[in-house]
Amino acid sequence: MEAAIAKVAEIQPQSTQVSEPRRARKSRQQTEEVVRYFLAKEGSSVEKPELGVEVPSEGEALIKAFQSKNGVIYTLLAYKAEAEMQEGSPTLVKRPIRK
Repeated sequence: MEAAIAKVAEIQPQSTQVSEPRRARKSRQQTEEVVRYFLAKEGSSVEKPELGVEVPSEGEALIKAFQSKNGVIYTLLAYKAEAEMQEGSPTLVKRPIRK
């Protein structure tokens, strides 16, 4: 039995090529997403979040939130649900909404 296993191993060709790992393609959806930053409105809570003033960058939002009473910022990603036909059947997809 061991001789049969050894012969099978000899018959199989050895691969000398080193294959490079495949790079995953980035979806267009990831590159189109726009993150918006908002300070929490005064009186806002985790149970009932309310957006206050929009801030242009994450860094500025962090600084202004730190200086405020509650220190909370919200990040917002907006999407639109659309139907896309794939192999004859509709599939729901999300598309980023640009500001």
